[in-house]
Amino acid sequence: MESTTSNPTSTAAAELLSGVNAKVLLDSVDAFLFDCDGVIWKGDKLIDGIPETLEMLRSKGKKLVFVTNNSTKSRIQYANKFRTLGLSVSQDEIFSSSFAAAMYLKVNQFPPQKKVYVIGGEGIVQELQLAGFTALGGPEDGEKRAQWKSNCLFEHDKEVGAVVVGLDPDINYYKLHEHSEGSFLVKILVSLGASSMGTLCIRENPGCLFIATNRDSVGHMTDLQEWPGAGCMVGAICASTEREPVVVGKPSTFMMEFLLQKFNLSTSRMCMVGDRLDTDILFGQNAGCKTLLVLSGVTTKSILDDPSNKIQPDYYTNKVSDILGLLGE
Repeated sequence: MESTTSNPTSTAAAELLSGVNAKVLLDSVDAFLFDCDGVIWKGDKLIDGIPETLEMLRSKGKKLVFVTNNSTKSRIQYANKFRTLGLSVSQDEIFSSSFAAAMYLKVNQFPPQKKVYVIGGEGIVQELQLAGFTALGGPEDGEKRAQWKSNCLFEHDKEVGAVVVGLDPDINYYKLHEHSEGSFLVKILVSLGASSMGTLCIRENPGCLFIATNRDSVGHMTDLQEWPGAGCMVGAICASTEREPVVVGKPSTFMMEFLLQKFNLSTSRMCMVGDRLDTDILFGQNAGCKTLLVLSGVTTKSILDDPSNKIQPDYYTNKVSDILGLLGE
């Protein structure tokens, strides 16, 4: 199973969700796939009306699945977050890019004796360990620093066979250097602190894989504003290694392949609900799902209407809970 991304972008204008087409949409799908950041919550704050909307959809027999590019948590940790916010969501209903990274290595028969270096959060480390792999780096290397000294050689682990890069709030120069050598993305390294360990492994360990959980430019890590996304960290490693990664998160259909195997659903009977055009909506379109854009996160109405935008969802609305009002629930 490989990570693939087709590009069947739609240029037909999106329809504003209304009472009429909301009912048509509800009747035409068996499952709703939800992004999380900017759709279900912002940071640790639920978006208004989410509990009632999810309860209504479940009461009508709809399958709910949560597909997130945010790799900072594992599925177990996401299930705990849902529970803390008062939502009943099982681990089996969650598909995160941290889980996708581990599954990509597993289905491609990554040698168990090889190690995986992580530029990212605890979620990636935990999913790799649950899949039976040896994970290095992650939060543990958050306080390490690379030193520029004469006659000082930076040693990296020759047993690392893959580097996984995701959202990393503790990114630093040490992590970046561990997997590259040579050119440096100065602007990002200076502004983020950035990561050395990742670069050396990719450049110098024969056959070392470079895997990105996603390439989101920004995300709602808190409820008040957007923050730099995993794409910043991935971009730094791309520059220092002069390599492009395998991307396992949205809009790649890799997670969709797992989802289809688990739930035995037809993509034509699914609706992808998200706040990003280039990940969520494109992910749904790549898989043949219906798509609903919500304007509660990254994408604004002006971005959607911009003539340069080539990705048009089937429908759009302000927030998920608009469905309740439109259906008179």
